[in-house]
Amino acid sequence: MSAANSPLPERGGGVSPPALQILYEDHHLVMVNKPAPLLTQAPPGVASLEGLVKAYIKVKYAKPGGVYLGIPHRLDRPVSGVVCFARNTKAAQRLHAQFAEHRVRKVYWALVEGLVEPEGGVWDDWIRKLPEQSRVERAAEGERGAKLALLEYRVLRRFPAFTHLELRPLTGRMHQLRVQAAWRGHPVLGDVEYGSTQTFGPPAISARERVIALHARQLTITHPFTKQELAIEAPLPTHWPTESSSGR
Repeated sequence: MSAANSPLPERGGGVSPPALQILYEDHHLVMVNKPAPLLTQAPPGVASLEGLVKAYIKVKYAKPGGVYLGIPHRLDRPVSGVVCFARNTKAAQRLHAQFAEHRVRKVYWALVEGLVEPEGGVWDDWIRKLPEQSRVERAAEGERGAKLALLEYRVLRRFPAFTHLELRPLTGRMHQLRVQAAWRGHPVLGDVEYGSTQTFGPPAISARERVIALHARQLTITHPFTKQELAIEAPLPTHWPTESSSGR
């Protein structure tokens, strides 16, 4: 097992990407703190976390050929936090099964507009993916394509104009955390796609470079070979407000 900040080769134009932050690593797994707005996976020639991790493994272990990585889950482009990769096919199969059977536990942190009340609870909504789009909409129970979304939330801190939440999804629906907060009048900061009116993070040149205040804080899995429970936590990006910024 190892944990390190590993510098990566520079991209074109001499601009160096953020250090690749390894949170956990062994012969079967590598878990990384994904920076936003980097894609988790992308076609060849497009920057992605998968490509950076493959390059890291190839250099560290002097791999003469290609590097295998299994990807049992992904984070949206504007979201940061823990991503788990499998380093061999057997580990990939066992991890895919854990995610498919909802045997993993996920904890997210979010900054949302307004003051959320009460202090905690469960949100439940019926949602549906829009055809040919990377968006979801509200649906009614029984409607074609409607799926139930369940989400536990807890208020961690209050700021003058927004709230820091801990979110624990009980289902795995597309954009679930983002829309369930937005539909209650509390869009995630920076998430203009779902109604946020506030900017967040570093200045963005284009829509693709925007980030939102949603961070995959912790991922708990069962190691595919040792069967031990692994609870891996990702530090927050530096552009998140600090404890001293709290209005509470």
